[in-house]
Amino acid sequence: MSADHHIVYWHRELPPLDGTVLGEHVIEATSRHVPHTLAHRDELWDECYRDLLEQTNRRIEQEVSRLSGRYAHVLNESIDTRHNDVSGESWLRGRFTYTLLG
Repeated sequence: MSADHHIVYWHRELPPLDGTVLGEHVIEATSRHVPHTLAHRDELWDECYRDLLEQTNRRIEQEVSRLSGRYAHVLNESIDTRHNDVSGESWLRGRFTYTLLG
């Protein structure tokens, strides 16, 4: 597989037209944990969001391979924040709906 070939297409990105719909699936993922603080809050959220999307992309690629597909088209996402007051950490949790294409 070439470096410019990708498997996961997000929202408005259109996957190749030669794909056959194999079904719709849902995957959940979490970002890494960061300190729960007001200082640098926007930067920490951006960092968690990037990490969440990287984790999700990797997980969907694994699922495409496991389910013998060729592509996935992410249709919907729901992302919320989580925190643990005891550890003083926050993170993002996402739920992503995608169509598997063969």
